[in-house]
Amino acid sequence: MLTTRGSLLFIHNGGLDKPDHFTRRLKRVSSILNKLKRDQTSKMKMSRMQDIGGCRSVLPSIDKVNELVELYGKSRGLKHKLSNKKDYIKNPKPDGYRSFHLVYKYYSDKSEEYDGLLIEIQIRTNLQHYWATAVETVDHFTRQAIKSNEGEKEWMDFFKLVSSAFANMEKTSVVPNTPTDKNELRKQIQTLAKKLKVVRKMNEWAKIHKIIENFEKGAKEKFDFYLLNLDLTTKELKISAYRKSQEEFANSEYSKLEERMLKDKEDKDIVLVSADTTKELRKAYPNYFIDTKEFVNKLSEYFQEATFKNGIET
Repeated sequence: MLTTRGSLLFIHNGGLDKPDHFTRRLKRVSSILNKLKRDQTSKMKMSRMQDIGGCRSVLPSIDKVNELVELYGKSRGLKHKLSNKKDYIKNPKPDGYRSFHLVYKYYSDKSEEYDGLLIEIQIRTNLQHYWATAVETVDHFTRQAIKSNEGEKEWMDFFKLVSSAFANMEKTSVVPNTPTDKNELRKQIQTLAKKLKVVRKMNEWAKIHKIIENFEKGAKEKFDFYLLNLDLTTKELKISAYRKSQEEFANSEYSKLEERMLKDKEDKDIVLVSADTTKELRKAYPNYFIDTKEFVNKLSEYFQEATFKNGIET
């Protein structure tokens, strides 16, 4: 992994601007197990899994992404062997995911133990990264699995549509089965964003994540779960922390608060999050707070782009 990372940095130093973000990626054990379970019919094995680990480079524009991909194609200094490449920018996934993937067979100078394992390099733009961070955020705070196509339909539709809007901004291919008419696309996004309270929730979740981080730094003992009770009107946030042995009780308290919220029609956001996944989110997306804010900013800018000329939206 370190060798792959070093190779990527070497290529960057060879003629491309420094990426805005650069991180190593290790797939979470839970994600590996879930993928193996989902792909049992295709007899998926760990040795064939293409994204068990690797690197991610985030660049400011499509042009810079293309430059880096081209540099990889020309590079003769890599000892790792190119196994596969997937252009999800030219051909976005049906769920809206966009990025360029290069899959290499890993070969080490020091140890043959991991030789042949597949390592994935993700190359994407800032805009594509903001979208991916937002998906992780919603999954984390709503306990969905949008990333694995197992989320609530309205949230999944929202992210498909937004991905097409972002693709239009970058003048690249839109997501299949989304409106080609830009006005209709914007209208559908606005409808879902309002219904799901996307902007308000994203802003509050970003703040909450920072509060949890500060809470963990000051805590005298380790907690495994956080029950967050956010009043969206008063902005008052109540945090209850629980240990692993209290997981059942924490789930029970979460259910009670959620039932009360629905019964009394309270304007609240009740969330139960795992401390482990909170830390993993920070590791995978080190600029999480900034990237979430940027997603909201880009979404707000997109809504404001609708101008009227002679009574017709353009």
